[in-house]
Amino acid sequence: MRDAVIATRFTELVGVRHPVVQTGMGWVAGPRLVSATAEAGALGILASATMTVDQLRSAVREVKSRTDAPFGVNLRADAGDAAERVRIIIDEGVRVASFALAPSRELIARLKDAGVVVIPSIGARRHAEKVAAWGADAVIVQGGEGGGHTGSVATTVLLPQVVDAVDIPVVAAGGFHDGRGLVAALAYGAAGIAMGTRFLLTSDSTVPDAVKARYLAAAVTDVTVTTKVDGLPHRMLRTELVDALERSGRAASLLRAVRHAAAFRRESRMSWAQMVRDGLAMKHGKDLTWSQILLAANTPMLLKASMVDGRTDLGVMASGQVAGLIDDLPSCAELVDRLMAEARAALHTLPGTD
Repeated sequence: MRDAVIATRFTELVGVRHPVVQTGMGWVAGPRLVSATAEAGALGILASATMTVDQLRSAVREVKSRTDAPFGVNLRADAGDAAERVRIIIDEGVRVASFALAPSRELIARLKDAGVVVIPSIGARRHAEKVAAWGADAVIVQGGEGGGHTGSVATTVLLPQVVDAVDIPVVAAGGFHDGRGLVAALAYGAAGIAMGTRFLLTSDSTVPDAVKARYLAAAVTDVTVTTKVDGLPHRMLRTELVDALERSGRAASLLRAVRHAAAFRRESRMSWAQMVRDGLAMKHGKDLTWSQILLAANTPMLLKASMVDGRTDLGVMASGQVAGLIDDLPSCAELVDRLMAEARAALHTLPGTD
């Protein structure tokens, strides 16, 4: 139903047809998924943290060769090469820059001066207030139901707090997979929804079929939160590997982290000096131990093992709780069309609506 359009402040801001965002998932949100999302009328976001600078430029150009629709790039504001990645976004005319961590006031200003829409992802009201004061154009608010790194506050509690605290468009993430969720988010005052797991589980996603099958087989109770991957809360599918990580001691965890740090250094083509600088940047202003910083190398490599190599026995699978509600693999176009049709149908069932 291509005519099932719901215009919001978010769609007007970024120039998409539908108030739906595909999040920047490492090893998952590549050119094929992002361009398919963009063609479907939603905002696709490339995940650049697992790409080298050259790979990012190539990925941006590939998306542009596949679609003329707006799309975004997600990057780490504290990365040592963040300035180079921002230059690519500006030079290549990318519409949106999104951030997993709050970008600096100066970085926001640089992007906005170049006409780029800046949309940080946040997990607390005070973070939304900070980036809004610094000039962010919108925020993505992820509640505890979301996949990957997550907080403990549910979307239904966090979202209205943020909507009431800032006057920029708010996009809700964490627990969304259908049109009813979009209508609920709009009722809370959001200007759209963002989904990760739901877009991962599409036919346009490059995630191996065996991994997708594990997601489709999962129940809601098969999704858990652990701190054993990188020292911070991480929501993922419960597997034998995750259970083994939960049982592992401190020494084994740090040894594994060192091994994965070396592998990530080779994968990212970073020097040890660059990795140390990034570690210092991660620690600055945050309550992180050096053990947590070292463990951070686990995340990209354990995700790559599953999302790229298909090794569910050797890798972890970041997942929102909604994995337990998903049972099919539509294309991005089919997913977005269905979601918007469901939203329209849900709106018509509400009292006082036509």
